[in-house]
Amino acid sequence: MSNPTAPGDINQPDPSWQRQSQPMPLLVRRCGAWAVEISLIAVSALVPFSIGAMVNKEAQTVPLNPSVAAASETVARVLAIPVRDRNPRVAPLTNLFWSGALLAPAALAAWQLFLLARTGQTLPKRWFGVKVVTASGTPPGWVRVLVRESLGRWGVPLGVAYGVWRLTGAFPDLIILGALSGLAVLADGAFGLRYKRQSGHDRLANTLVVNSREAKLSRRESHQLSPNPVQSQDWTEEDAQIAALVLTPETNMKEDPSLWNWIRQHPGTTLVIVTIGSAGLILSLFVGTLIYTQSQANLRDSRQRNDELFVALVSKLSPASASGTSGRRSAILALGAVEDSRAVPLLADLLAQEESKAMLDAIQQALVSTGPKALPDLQRLNQALSNDLESLRYGGKTPERELAATRQRTVQRAIGKILTVYSSQLNGADLSRTDLGQSPAGPGQFTLVLDKVDLSGIKLRKTNLTNASLQGIRFYGTGEDRRPGTFDDWISDLSEANFEGANLTGASFNSAIMNRTTFVRAVLSKANLSNGNLNGANLSNSLLIGANLQQAMLKEASFTGADIGSANFSGANLESARLSKVKAQGTQLSLTNLSKSEWQGADLSGADLSGANLQNADLSSAKLANANLKDARLQDANLRNADVSSVDFRGANLAGANFQGAVFLGKGTSDQFIQSQAGSKSGRFQGINFAEVKNLDQSQIAYICLQGGTHPKCPPKN
Repeated sequence: MSNPTAPGDINQPDPSWQRQSQPMPLLVRRCGAWAVEISLIAVSALVPFSIGAMVNKEAQTVPLNPSVAAASETVARVLAIPVRDRNPRVAPLTNLFWSGALLAPAALAAWQLFLLARTGQTLPKRWFGVKVVTASGTPPGWVRVLVRESLGRWGVPLGVAYGVWRLTGAFPDLIILGALSGLAVLADGAFGLRYKRQSGHDRLANTLVVNSREAKLSRRESHQLSPNPVQSQDWTEEDAQIAALVLTPETNMKEDPSLWNWIRQHPGTTLVIVTIGSAGLILSLFVGTLIYTQSQANLRDSRQRNDELFVALVSKLSPASASGTSGRRSAILALGAVEDSRAVPLLADLLAQEESKAMLDAIQQALVSTGPKALPDLQRLNQALSNDLESLRYGGKTPERELAATRQRTVQRAIGKILTVYSSQLNGADLSRTDLGQSPAGPGQFTLVLDKVDLSGIKLRKTNLTNASLQGIRFYGTGEDRRPGTFDDWISDLSEANFEGANLTGASFNSAIMNRTTFVRAVLSKANLSNGNLNGANLSNSLLIGANLQQAMLKEASFTGADIGSANFSGANLESARLSKVKAQGTQLSLTNLSKSEWQGADLSGADLSGANLQNADLSSAKLANANLKDARLQDANLRNADVSSVDFRGANLAGANFQGAVFLGKGTSDQFIQSQAGSKSGRFQGINFAEVKNLDQSQIAYICLQGGTHPKCPPKN
């Protein structure tokens, strides 16, 4: 039998020829391995995501991959990030790379967890010479790894940080959430200062981080985690059994405290507990069965009474009914109060067939009383009647057209009343392709009036709302959390809707989706369209005095002939927008993207264009008197025949700009007048380089030189 004495090499110093240079402290190497692990995961996601964003410029687009869309929606919901486009379309190649950005981190994380479970080391941990082991020095295995990483390292710290963020009023500030998460992770790691080689997640998973170059754990470290002494790898199984008998004190020998042993030791108590539990379970099942049976019986009785009432009311709807016109009207009104899913479709069918004006008014009243649940049937009936009117216009008889117009007016009024009565309760309601536009005079005359109504979250795609009165209407709500700018905001979809001639004074369109929406001749004074998506929208000849369009998306939008005086476009994107002949006196356009925009003949007197991007913009014949163009980018801009008198160009980039015929001091200014201004420098051209400006004549150059600008033809300074 081999000697039971512990091998002599335990806790013995290495021979001098095995000593190496002092390595970095274990804590430093452990933090380095953790940082590299996080960096690898982040890079595996950011690289394909960035490439996908770069190639997302193709004309042909497809819907975003459902998995990527679901992941992004989940992240946005958890972090309360506002989503401006709920149905994004991207280039096919972008879908490929963004799918890779979703799969690559998951695959890399799974591989690293596999290595950690099998060997105790991820690749970064191997590079830094650290290892995760159990008390006996073995790799942790899958269960410990999942507890250590998913629950201990990230679940508990980030869960606590997220809970504090939501409950303390710091929501939805993501900077505060990031700070709280960092503090929680640091607190988890701070356990390592109290417990040697064990952070919070190591304590939870009962693991230990050691130097991977050590052959075995010290006896003292292993004793802290396990009551049994650490066995040397040189011992045989027989030596280990003898050592366990000799070294384990008798006082430490305890019976396994399992449930089965407790039951064996306390049979009487176990019997009482089982009896009481069984009786309680049987009693609960009996009472629950009685309650369920009675509720089902009550439900059947209620359904039977409703069926009988519904049948009785339907029997009175026939024109040949003995109850007469008054009874028929009463039955129609009663149907609006019946809790039956068949009532609304029946009322809609009656409206499509009714000829009596009195009965049409009764049906309208009944449908309004049913509330928003009537909107889908009214929408379908509205579309059908619109088609009928269109077909009757070219061949129908006058009585038929008048009857169809009267029915259409009844449907429109019913919809308008529901939207008014149930204001702020219409999130998600869909009235797309509905005709609610103003009808001409006559039997079908109708004008929609929804002043100060809350339609937050409603869908009005391709809806006709011409000449409607919508003053102070709201198309944006804060959602259930009552905080603006979060994921659950109620954002209306008005894409391709027609608001031609509508009065939208003071309306709130904040963050609404209005792609290719028509606002021709609409009144939008003091309306809030900030953060709205108006790409391709038509606002020609509209009135936008004092409107708020900050951070709005207005690519390729048309403002031809519009009045945008004193409106705020700060930070908006007006790339390739058409703004010919607009009135923009005093308009705020600072830091706005106006590249490739068209401003021919526009009046921008006194406008603030500081920091704006006007590259390749067409400002020919525009009035820019007293405008602020400080730090603006005007590369290759066209200012031909523009009035730039008293414009502040300080800090602007004018390379390639065309100033042919541009007026610096008003029309009719002579060279003699320019010379007379020698002592009145404005400083607006001070230090501005006009060397690369195109088509400057002698009088323009003379004025530029006089005002402190630089040009190769300026006379040398004394």
